[in-house]
Amino acid sequence: MMDIKKQLEIIKEGCVELIPEAELLQKLAKKKQLRVKWGADPSAPDIHMGHLVVIRKLRAFQDLGHKVVFIIGDFTAMIGDPSGKTETRPILSKREIEANAKTYKEQVFKILDPRKTEVVYNSKWLRKLTLENILNLAAKYTVARMLERDDFIKRYTQQKPISIHEFLYPLIQGYDSVMVKADIEIGGTDQKFNLLVGRELQREYDEEPQVVMTMPLLEGLDGVQKMSKSLGNYIGVTEPPAQIFGKTMSIPDNLMMKYYELLTGLPKVEIEKIKEGLKGNILHPKEVKIRLAKILVAMFYGKKEAEQAAQEFESVFKQGQLPTNISRIAINPADIDSDGTVWLPKAMDIAEIVNSTSEAVRLIEQGGVEVDGVLVKDKNAKIKLDKDVIIKAGKRRFIKILRKN
Repeated sequence: MMDIKKQLEIIKEGCVELIPEAELLQKLAKKKQLRVKWGADPSAPDIHMGHLVVIRKLRAFQDLGHKVVFIIGDFTAMIGDPSGKTETRPILSKREIEANAKTYKEQVFKILDPRKTEVVYNSKWLRKLTLENILNLAAKYTVARMLERDDFIKRYTQQKPISIHEFLYPLIQGYDSVMVKADIEIGGTDQKFNLLVGRELQREYDEEPQVVMTMPLLEGLDGVQKMSKSLGNYIGVTEPPAQIFGKTMSIPDNLMMKYYELLTGLPKVEIEKIKEGLKGNILHPKEVKIRLAKILVAMFYGKKEAEQAAQEFESVFKQGQLPTNISRIAINPADIDSDGTVWLPKAMDIAEIVNSTSEAVRLIEQGGVEVDGVLVKDKNAKIKLDKDVIIKAGKRRFIKILRKN
C-alpha cells in the first residue's frame, strides 16, 4: 500500500475542496480500502467529457486500491436534481430512465475498472421507504437549511416555484450515503450542498461521516456554461471519432489548458511546458488543440482512429471535402408528408444533429445549415426525399438522410 501522504497528494490533485482533509487522513490510516461514492442520475442517455473530470478522479482512487461505489440514481432521476437549476425539472418516465441507466453502465467502464467498482441502483432501498420513513428523514433537516442553497434562494426571491419533492432530493441523495456506508463522496462544485447533507445524515444514523470532495466544473463548447447535453455544448464520449475531434477543435483557445489539466492525465511538467510554449509563441494554439483532440479521441478509440480523425478534419475543414463516414438515417414514413417531403428542422431533430427543432430553426436563421452543399436560409424549408440528402449543421455536424423507399 502506498504511503498515506503520497496517496493524499494524488487524491488532492485537481480537486477544489476536501472537507475535512484531517478526517481523510484518519480514514486512510484506519482502512486499507475506502468506499468512494459517486452517484449519477440517468437523466440523459450519454456521458460527456464534463463527467470525466469526476470519473478520472475515481479511477485514481481505484489505482490506489480503493473501491468505487457507483450509484445509478434510477429512483432519484424521477425527481431530478435541482442543483444549479432555475426551474423545476421535468420528471422522466421509468422507460427513459432504464434505457439511460444501461448506457451509463457501459460508458463509465471505458475509464473505471469493473473489478474495483460496485454498481448499485438506489431504487433498491428507496422504493422500500414508507411514508413514516420519509417523514422521519424529512424531520432531520430544516427549510431554513435548504434555503441556504443558492439555486433555491434565487428561485424563492424571484418568486419562481420550488416543488416540495425538490427539497427531498438532497435528503434522498444523502440517504444513499447512509445505505452504502460511504467513506468519501465526490462530485462537482455544484454538488457541494448535497454532499454535505449526506455527511450530516450519516451522523444522524450513527455512521462515521463521509469526507466530501468537490471537483471543478468543465465549461462546454461555448466557453461559458457548464458542459451539458441540454445546452448542446457537450462532447459525448460515444460520439464518432471525427465528431469528438471536430468539437474539440471548436473550443475557445482560452479553455484549452483547462481541458488538458482536467481530461488528459498528462504529467504536470508536460502541461507546464505546453503553457510556456503558448505564452512564448513557440507553440501555435492550433497545434496544441490538435494534440488535445487526438488525446481525447485516443482515450476512447485508440491512436489509429485519432490520427484518422485528424486527417479527416484536415480534408473536411481545410480542403472542403465531405467526411468519409457520415452517419446515415432513414426517416420514419409517419414523419414524411404526403408529397414525400419533411420539414428541414424536423429532419434535423430526428437525425439528432440538433437537440430540438427550435435549435435547428435558430441555426438556419444564423446561416449555419446547408443541404447538399447549398446554404438554406428559410426556416420553413422542406427537403424532398426522392434521393439521399446530406445536411450540414454548423461547422462539423453532417448527416445523410436516406431517400424514401
